[in-house]
Amino acid sequence: MSELSNASMIALVAILIAVSAFFASTETALMSLNRYKLRHRAQNGNRSAKLAEKLLARPDRLIGIILLGNTFANVGAATTTSLLVQRIWGSGDVALWVGTGMMSILMFVFGDLAPKTYGAIHPERLGMPAAWVYAVLVRVLYPVVWAANLAANALLKLLGVSPEQAASHSLTADELRTVVVEASAVIPRRHQSMLINILDLEKVTVDDIMVPRNEIAGIDSESDWDEILDVIRDSSHTRLPVYEGSLDNIIGILHLKRVAQALARGELDKEQFLELARNREPYFVPEGTTLNAQLLNFQRLRRRSALVVNEYGDIQGLVTLEDLLEEIVGEFTTEPGMLHKDIHSEPDGSYVVNGGINVRTLNRRLGWSLPTTGPRTLNGLIVEYLETIPDTGVSLKLGDYAVDILQIADNTVKTVRMRAPVRAPVKDKDKAA
Repeated sequence: MSELSNASMIALVAILIAVSAFFASTETALMSLNRYKLRHRAQNGNRSAKLAEKLLARPDRLIGIILLGNTFANVGAATTTSLLVQRIWGSGDVALWVGTGMMSILMFVFGDLAPKTYGAIHPERLGMPAAWVYAVLVRVLYPVVWAANLAANALLKLLGVSPEQAASHSLTADELRTVVVEASAVIPRRHQSMLINILDLEKVTVDDIMVPRNEIAGIDSESDWDEILDVIRDSSHTRLPVYEGSLDNIIGILHLKRVAQALARGELDKEQFLELARNREPYFVPEGTTLNAQLLNFQRLRRRSALVVNEYGDIQGLVTLEDLLEEIVGEFTTEPGMLHKDIHSEPDGSYVVNGGINVRTLNRRLGWSLPTTGPRTLNGLIVEYLETIPDTGVSLKLGDYAVDILQIADNTVKTVRMRAPVRAPVKDKDKAA
């Protein structure tokens, strides 16, 4: 050092600060890289992404290289600065403190703060090229890093930490839902809604979307033959359950397309009708089955409908593949501009709602927040709240929502009028003042 001129020593300090800045900035950049973008680029053949992903797979080695280089640069710059200050001002405590203060400021601003900020703002621009430098350094300095990591890992193991256990970057369903919402600028709103609905399949069960037992359309084999023919001709469904006397005595599922030709020719008789019904056995699923599991079951068994039963084997409702798919893509049968087949908007801002509508569907269509932890239908919610079957004309409030009972039939609430709470407009603080 004594042979170097003052200008050379200043240049050396500048170089060492630049080296420290490189390690500080690239460390922040590499650690800030989006792991999913990195993996996507690596799978598409980007060599820089492959190197970066490989380095990040063993963070102990990467951090060892960074700390080794950073320590060397910091110590070298501090030593050189101290010698330079002593040469200019002479040896003594004052020169030592002046050198330490100058070096601290320079390292803090130019060696750490500014580089790390840049690395955090532009991780890909800095981190991807730096991966090539670190790939070389890992090989060249591997013996030194290996010895340092051996000592460090021994200490970590005493604390119950394994260096092979790199931080997991997998996302939970809720975290992935947040990512989808935040990506609204990239993903169209309709696709965004579908992705969120897919994520929700694990939380929703067949009980939430099934057609309740009292609304299941079926054919009673004990009915008159003319009545059976009328049901077959007028049905809008392609499959109907056939039962004897009660829905609990299911014979089978009748595929109406199989009887259409015979019916058109007038050749269908009751014996042939019963034989066709028994050819397709009913498919039962327990209540509480998640939609995700049920979708896989439909696919595996090649079925399009299932009867939902409770723990006693009693039929509670019917769920179809169409109902399940509507949870993802929305209503198939709703007319354009229509909210839902069971929701009709009124000129005064209220809504006439079918009491059998699912509460989840009502909340989703209107952006409301009616409770979904109890009864699944609006009728059930009203009856639970009142603890009795109301009369026509009764008015009540479900939370913040006003409800007027319009129609009662068969001991159930058939139709209601509902109004959302009116939100007071936010006043301008300046005007209010």
